[in-house]
Amino acid sequence: MSEKTITAAKFLDLNIGNVTFVDVREKDDVLVHPLGNAVNIPFSLLSKHIDEIPKDKPVYVICSVGDLSEEVVEILADRGYDAYSIEGGFKAYEQAVKEKVIKVDAKGLKCPGPIVRVADEMSQLSVGQHIIVEATEEAFTSDIAVWCERTGNKLIKLDTANGIITAEIEKADAPAEKTAEVHNDKTFIVFSGDLDKTIAAFIIANGAVSMGREVTMFFTFWGLNILRRPKKVKAAKTFIEKMFGAMMPRGTKKLGLSRMNMGGAGAKMIRGIMKQKGVSSLEELIQNAIDHGVRIVACQMSMDIMGIKQEELIDGVELGGVATFLGSAELSDTSLFI
Repeated sequence: MSEKTITAAKFLDLNIGNVTFVDVREKDDVLVHPLGNAVNIPFSLLSKHIDEIPKDKPVYVICSVGDLSEEVVEILADRGYDAYSIEGGFKAYEQAVKEKVIKVDAKGLKCPGPIVRVADEMSQLSVGQHIIVEATEEAFTSDIAVWCERTGNKLIKLDTANGIITAEIEKADAPAEKTAEVHNDKTFIVFSGDLDKTIAAFIIANGAVSMGREVTMFFTFWGLNILRRPKKVKAAKTFIEKMFGAMMPRGTKKLGLSRMNMGGAGAKMIRGIMKQKGVSSLEELIQNAIDHGVRIVACQMSMDIMGIKQEELIDGVELGGVATFLGSAELSDTSLFI
């Protein structure tokens, strides 16, 4: 092996963003076995396009079996390039990709930490490489599935055992297209914990789902109190978490109005008027939304900050993070912040 040749395995150890990767296979070969992170300049057209190869980074050249790439490296070297041939060509590269798996430890990280860690690692990999990620935040289960779907990367496996979530992901040939499809989904960020705003949010959500729309409601910070069970639930908490929980309303019956609450009298008046007018109560609106498939997501990062545990939440709530929200929002024609 010459000093200007590198094995496929060692090439995969490089940060792909720091090099120029040139594929000199002919178009037909590339169509069958594409390399999405390589610049394709067929050997037959090299003389016409050689000046398009930048000189500011080391150049790594790949062909089908490794012979043509060595010739190209010699030509590039004569022109002042820092160039290297990948030994064994595409066949060796393909085998090395299958054998090399990157392990990512995201345990203990909170949203958006695990997803950011995955994205950083994936950006350095070659197409076809796999990473295995371990995380402990429950929202990661939803987040990683949505992240893979929206970025075009392939989720090979997703398991949970002994509190550790393990995901195996394959880097895709190209990112997911910024879809031009028309979607009528609706996404809500429920930030407020006010009774009137919550009623409005669930009225709109029920109306949308009745029209056959997919609806996601993402509850964060004060909005999480809406999802708390009305009765106290035993949960392991620190002293500060217990104090914080005691100062916040527990469930929908404790919510106040954003205006004219009058120590809770305003909220009781509104509920009374709703009953007189035949308007469904907030509790009925919430249950109807869940029964009809509205996706209720609690932001786990906010839960951790506010000391709210999953067992304190009503049935039908899933945990999620920023990727879960953004995945839903990208498919929506309407996103509301309430």
